[in-house]
Amino acid sequence: MPDERLLITGAGGMVAGLVRERMRRRGRVVRLVDIKPLETPAGDGEESLTGDVTDRALMARACEGVDTVIHLGGLSRESSWEQTSLVNITGTQVVLQAAQEAGVRRVVLASSNHAVGFRRVDEAGADGIPADTTTRPDTFYGVSKAAIEALGSLYHSRFGMDVIVIRIGSCFPDPLPLGPRGLGTWLSPDDAARLFEACLSAESPGYQVIWGVSDNTRRIYSLTEARALGYEPQDNAEVYADRLADVPESPGSEYVGGGFTTALLGIYNPP
Repeated sequence: MPDERLLITGAGGMVAGLVRERMRRRGRVVRLVDIKPLETPAGDGEESLTGDVTDRALMARACEGVDTVIHLGGLSRESSWEQTSLVNITGTQVVLQAAQEAGVRRVVLASSNHAVGFRRVDEAGADGIPADTTTRPDTFYGVSKAAIEALGSLYHSRFGMDVIVIRIGSCFPDPLPLGPRGLGTWLSPDDAARLFEACLSAESPGYQVIWGVSDNTRRIYSLTEARALGYEPQDNAEVYADRLADVPESPGSEYVGGGFTTALLGIYNPP
């Protein structure tokens, strides 16, 4: 029998794809769930299931014998309210309910900076904007992330489950796709794995909201809360700064949510 069984939802997505290999450990089985078959099939120390996080029967099976859930499944971009609320909000409730009924002791939920996207960058204090600053979502996507934070709080308070919410800045192989903004928001793949490991090993965290970010020179997000759980970031986006020196700031740069705070997405004026 393994010492630990970890469930990762959204296993075919960007963040899971970046940390999957990094999360392998002797004595740990990683169970992978995604709506589509994985491009890289389950290997040694892995199991896989294919299906939707809104499928209650599937998630009940997925949570059997699991110690911790890292819930990364869901829509990662702006979409219609109907799709966003179904997949991100209802899907998270399904995952939390399945975890609670299976006796899972800890769930890590992937939130986003877009839950507080209309916070101004100049609100940052000495160590950045506090991780538990109240929500100011910038999109339907941001609203869905604010809602899953509330669901996590409910399942902790009602059932005593440890729930750690990570407000992820931007997790890519490098910060270049986001332009200058990425120099502040980047969470490197290695640091993402370090952060998840800290969430898995922290003793009795209760309900916590933390930022998911590397120790970037231009960071505007607090690391105080994540460090209290044992996270020690080792990467800094500033090493990419020269490659972005001539790239102008994008619209919305005065806000945490960047371009998501502008009208560029165009979904609020349907035909």
